[in-house]
Amino acid sequence: MKQIRLALAMLIPAAVVACSYIGIEARTPGIALVESVSADNADISIPYKKYLMDNGLTVIIHEDHSDPLVHLDVTYHVGSAREQVGKSGFAHLYEHMMFQGSENVGDEEHFKLVTEAGGELNGTTNADRTNYYQTVPVNHLEKMLWLEADRMGFLLSAVTGEKFERQRETVKNERRQYIDNVPYAGRHERIARALYPYGHPYSWPVIGYMEDLDRAELDDIKAFYRRWYGPNNATLTIGGAVDTEQVLPLVEKYFAAIPRGPEVNSREKQQLVLAGDRYISMEDKVQFPMLEMVLPTVYARHPDEAALDVLAEILAGGKSSILYKNLVANKLALQVYAYQPCRELACTFNINALPHPASGKSLADMEHMIRDAFSEFARRGVMQADLDKIKAKMTARLVFDLQSVKGKVSKLAEYQTFTGDANYIHRELARYSEITRQDVMRVFNTYIKGQAAVIMSVVPEGEPAQAAAADNFTPERFQAAEEEKSRPQLGFVPRKAPQEPFDRSVMPAAGVLPHVNLPALWRASTDNGLEILGTQSRETPTTSLLIKVPAGLYHQQAGQAGVAALTAAMLNEATLNYSAGQMADALDKLGSRIEISLQAGYTQILVASLSKHLDQTLALVQEKLLRPAFTVEDFSRVKQLALEGLRHNMKDAGYLADSAYRGLLYGNSVAALPAGGTLATLPGMGLQEVIGFYQRHFKAKGTQIILVSDLPQQQLSEKIDRLFGSWQGEAPRVELSLPMPEIAKNTIYLVDKAGAPQSEIRIGKRSLPFDVNGEFFKAGLMNFVLGGNFNSRIMMNLREDKAYAYSAQTAFNGNKYAGDFTAAAAVRADVTGKAILEFNRELKHYADKGISGAEHSFMRRAISQKNALKYETPENKLAFLAQILAYRPAPEFVKQQAHTLANISRQEVNALAKKHITPDDMFYLVVGDAKTLRPQLQALGYRVEEVIPNEIKN
Repeated sequence: MKQIRLALAMLIPAAVVACSYIGIEARTPGIALVESVSADNADISIPYKKYLMDNGLTVIIHEDHSDPLVHLDVTYHVGSAREQVGKSGFAHLYEHMMFQGSENVGDEEHFKLVTEAGGELNGTTNADRTNYYQTVPVNHLEKMLWLEADRMGFLLSAVTGEKFERQRETVKNERRQYIDNVPYAGRHERIARALYPYGHPYSWPVIGYMEDLDRAELDDIKAFYRRWYGPNNATLTIGGAVDTEQVLPLVEKYFAAIPRGPEVNSREKQQLVLAGDRYISMEDKVQFPMLEMVLPTVYARHPDEAALDVLAEILAGGKSSILYKNLVANKLALQVYAYQPCRELACTFNINALPHPASGKSLADMEHMIRDAFSEFARRGVMQADLDKIKAKMTARLVFDLQSVKGKVSKLAEYQTFTGDANYIHRELARYSEITRQDVMRVFNTYIKGQAAVIMSVVPEGEPAQAAAADNFTPERFQAAEEEKSRPQLGFVPRKAPQEPFDRSVMPAAGVLPHVNLPALWRASTDNGLEILGTQSRETPTTSLLIKVPAGLYHQQAGQAGVAALTAAMLNEATLNYSAGQMADALDKLGSRIEISLQAGYTQILVASLSKHLDQTLALVQEKLLRPAFTVEDFSRVKQLALEGLRHNMKDAGYLADSAYRGLLYGNSVAALPAGGTLATLPGMGLQEVIGFYQRHFKAKGTQIILVSDLPQQQLSEKIDRLFGSWQGEAPRVELSLPMPEIAKNTIYLVDKAGAPQSEIRIGKRSLPFDVNGEFFKAGLMNFVLGGNFNSRIMMNLREDKAYAYSAQTAFNGNKYAGDFTAAAAVRADVTGKAILEFNRELKHYADKGISGAEHSFMRRAISQKNALKYETPENKLAFLAQILAYRPAPEFVKQQAHTLANISRQEVNALAKKHITPDDMFYLVVGDAKTLRPQLQALGYRVEEVIPNEIKN
C-alpha cells in the first residue's frame, strides 16, 4: 500500500533551509556541485550536497555521523513501464541479473562481499524505477562504490546464457511463491489489463508475464540494459558517517569513465477516463469472495493527489472512517479499506471489501454499500477535524521514516528521480498542509462521484455466480506472431570501453573497522514491580517504547487456545472512556501508533510517538491497557473475525506448513497450538474466558517497559510512574511441560493443498532454547554458512544451482522455553522429491565434513562486523534492550559474544554440526497437492502419512 506523507499544519519556515545553487566545478574534476542544502533546527529536513558528473550521473551525499555506517543507493529511472508489449519482466529480471557478477566481480560475489562486510543489501523494482542498495560499516564504502560501478558500466560481458536461464527460472519460482500460490494475489494483473488500454506501460505486471520471459532471448535483455542502465539515467545517493570531500574522489574514480547511455525523456502522463463500469471476475483458491473497485484518478505529485489521499483516509482510513463504521463495525464486512496507489504516469483510487459470511451479503451488495457510502460522504462533507488528524498522522509517519540513514537516503533518491528536486520534502509538506475542505470535496466530485470503475470480483473456485455482476469486458491479448512483425525492436547502443589509469579487477581493501558504541543504558523500577530499561537517542524528536506483559501464548491452557489472542484483540477495541473510533481519532490527532501483538511469553504493546505528544499518547496506552471495556458487541465481532481469519489462513500453503510442523515439534502441548486458536476451541469461547484471562495475567509485577527516546531518564521515569504506578498485582508463573516428541523414521508427513503450484517443505527437530552466549549462540554461528545467509550452501544449491526455489534457509529458532532447528523452502511442485534429497545431501555433508577454512573465516568476518548496523534505529535499540531484560545476561555479554566469535575454532563448529545437524532425527513435512506428490515422495522410499493441522481439527 502506498505510504502517504503529510505535513504539519504549520509549515516549517523557509528560512530554516538554506539552499545555494552553484554552477561551478567542484574540486574533484568531472563533478560539478549544483546544490547544497543545510538545515538548522528543522524537525523535518535532510541536509545534503548534490553533484552532476560529466556523464550525467547525479550524485547526492548526506552526512550523518550518528552511527559508523553508510547506506548507498543506486536508483535507475527504469521499471516495467519502460518495457514493450510482449517483452515484459525485463526490468525485474535485471534486479536479479545485476547480482550475478560483472566483468570484475565474480558470480554471486556481490552478495558474499556485502555479507562478509557485516552489511545488508537488496534490490527492488516497481513500474517506474529499479534501485539497488546496501548498508555496511563505513570502512567498506569504497568497496561498495566499486561494486556498484562495475555493474553499471561493466555488466554485459558477464551476462551469459546460463545465468539468464537460471535467473529466468528464479523469477518463475518467485511468481509461484508470491502470486500463484497466494490467495487473491492474481487479481492485480487482471485489474491492470481491464483498467489500462492495450499497450499502456501499466497494463502488465512488474514481474512480467512468464510467456514473455520464455520468448525472450539473450540479445533482447542485453539491449534493454544498454538502453536504460546508463549513468545519465541513474542517481547515486550516499548517506552516513562520511566526509563529502573524501567521498567525491572515490566516486570520480569509479564512475566518471562510464560512458553515457542514450538520452532518456520524460514519459507522458495519462489521465484515464472509463466510458462505463467494467466488470471482471476470477475464480481462486480462496475462502471468501472479495470485491475491489478501482477508479482512475491523476498521477504522482499531480496537484490533486494529496487531496485524494486525504479522501481515502476519510472513507476507510481507520475505525472512525465511514466505510469501517458502516461495514466492519456493523458486521457486514470482514475488512474494508480505501487507498490511492500512485505511480509516475497514473494513479488509481481503490476500495477493497470482503463480505462477512454471517451477514448474508453478496459482492453485489458490497458494491451498492460502497456507493451508498459515497452518497453519505457527499452529504456529510469534510470536517476540519478530518484534515487536522490526518495531517498530524502523516507528518509523524514522515518523521519516523527519517529515523535511519536508509530512510533519509531513500527519500533523497526518490525525490531526485521523480522530481529532479532532492529537497522535495518541503514541497511535499506544503502540498498536504495547504489542503482545504473544499479541495477534498472537489476531487471527490471530479474523480469519484458518478465515475466509472473497474469492478473486480474474486470468488471461490466453482462459484462464478458469486461475482458482483457478469463480466462485460475482455482485454485485448498480445499476439506474439503479429506483434513481432510490426513493433520496433530494442536496438543495441554500444558503450565504448574506457581507458583508465587503474586496474578495476583489483578489489579495494576495507579501511579500519569503526568502533561501535553500545547504547548507554539506564535502569529503573517502580514500587509496583515494573521493570524499566531505556536509552537516550537524540537523532529524532521521537519516543518508542515496548511494554511486555507476561500474558502470552504459553500462559493459556490447551483447551483455551486462542484466548490470549482474543484478549490482545479486545485491548484494541472500546475502553471505559473511549469507543474504538474515538481512540483511533485521538491517536491520529497525535500522529501516534499503538500496536498490540501476542508472543510466546508476553503480550507486547509497541508505541511510537512524537516526544512532544508523549504524555497524551501514554495516557491512551494506559486507557487501553488498564481500562478495556470488554463489551459483548466488540467480543462478538472480534471472535467472528478470528474464526474467519482462521478459515482464510487454511488457504495459505506457508501458514499450513508452519502450523502442521509446529504440531509435530510440540505434540499435544500448548506450544503446538496456533496463537489464534482452532476450530475446536474458538466457537465455544465466551467473553468471560477473555475477562478471566485478562484479570489473572495482566498485572504490573513482572511487566517490562523498554524505552528509546530523545527525552532524559528522569522525565521518562516520572511519566511512567505517574501513569502506571497505581497498577497492581502479580500474574501466575508459566507452568509449561514440553515433552520431546517421538520422531517417525522414514516418514514424510503430507498436508494436502489441491492444485498447489509449489510445495512447502519443512525439515527439522526440537533443539536448543535461546541463550545469549551459550550453545544456542554457537549453533547459530555454525549454521551461518549452511543456511543462514544468501550465499549459504542451501541457498546456492536450491536457488542458484538447481532453480528449485526462490529462497531456502536453515535456522535455529528459540525462546527461553524451547527451540528448534528447521530447514525450509517453497519449491516447484514437480521437483519436491528432488528438493528433499538435496536438503538431505547438504545436511549430511555438513554434519560429516564440516565447515571449510574459507567458510569459517567468512563467517567470523561477516558476523563480527554486524554491530555497526545493530543499534541504529529505535526499533533496533528496542530489540537489543528487550533481549537484555528477557535473558538477563552479564553486563559484558556483547564483549563475551565477540570473544566467542573470535575464538570459535573449526573443530568446535564441526562438533556442533555433527551434534545438531542429524537428518535421521528430523521430521519431514510437505504441504502441496497430495494427489501428485504422494507417488513422487513414495518413490524416494518414504512412507507418506497425511496429517491435518491443529487449527482445523474438531
